Amino acid sequence: MAVAVIALAAAGCGKSSTEANSGSDKGSSSGYSGKGIGLAYDIGGKGDQSFNDAAYAGFQKAEKELKIGGRDIEPQDGESDADKVQRLETLAKSGYNPVIGVGFAYAPAVKQVAVKYPKVTFGIIDDNTIQSKNVADMVFHEEQSSYLAGVAAAKTTKKNHIGFIGGVDIPLIHKFEAGFLQGAKSVNPNVKIESQYLTQTPQEGGFSSPDKGKDAANGQIEAGADVIYQAAGLSGQGVIQAAAAHKVWAIGVDSDQYEQSALAQYKDYILGSALKNVGGAVYELSKSVVEGKPLSGEQRGDLKSGGVGFADSNPKYKAMTDVVAAVEKAKQDIIDGKITVNTK
Repeated sequence: MAVAVIALAAAGCGKSSTEANSGSDKGSSSGYSGKGIGLAYDIGGKGDQSFNDAAYAGFQKAEKELKIGGRDIEPQDGESDADKVQRLETLAKSGYNPVIGVGFAYAPAVKQVAVKYPKVTFGIIDDNTIQSKNVADMVFHEEQSSYLAGVAAAKTTKKNHIGFIGGVDIPLIHKFEAGFLQGAKSVNPNVKIESQYLTQTPQEGGFSSPDKGKDAANGQIEAGADVIYQAAGLSGQGVIQAAAAHKVWAIGVDSDQYEQSALAQYKDYILGSALKNVGGAVYELSKSVVEGKPLSGEQRGDLKSGGVGFADSNPKYKAMTDVVAAVEKAKQDIIDGKITVNTK
């Protein structure tokens, strides 16, 4: 896992992964006076090769292209909302702007801390319930990219049998499942689909337990599935490992998992990935703050805007011209409004 030098931050704030110098020709010339971007990770932390790492990619891009500093902080196991509040307050109080909570679990903390620091712009990923002038709700049409994953899976399977593994049984992950099922059945209404959630709550480790993902995938493969799509954060690494061990296909999520170095030994079995441009959202919010025009309110990414998509990095996938054509047609039909994707 890609982990930078670790230093313990203030009690209750988790581990501070990186802290870059703020120094900023761009920042100072535009009137930006913050120390840079503050990023607080979700369950699983940096190194999940998926959701959190997508946010980290945006963090790195903001530091480099906007010439600003940054600090990102890891979560703690079994932490409370109070821990998240303290983490966000530490970043805001230290002068970071924007301050971004990666994941819906930060909603209560963002709502509480944003009121205390009205001059700081806050962002939250995967939640749109906070209505405040200094909060940007960064959400996505995950069901659209999942539909493409379903099309790819149904076109690729040799056994007419595929699988879905969700990390936690919650509405957000139901969107991934709904899109996947609809996309697969658009290709073959009779395709057999295994569907499973690892846990009922995030606290039980559904997004942070590769062993749970591996066990679930092994079960689905033994049942006959030969393409498995996972929306399970760090747990998804176990799904990919199991798929590679059995020489069947896995479909990644959020980041282009074929390109993740920590998954390099399994990449030949990663068909593609349903992308969610979390990194782009992190970067755009940072850019808006640096330029003095901070985004606020709901910011939703879809296929048309490039906020979601399907990665085609694997040459083996690109060689399946009929699969690629079907996915591209589905993508265009969704953009054109010919297909409305289910969210439940």
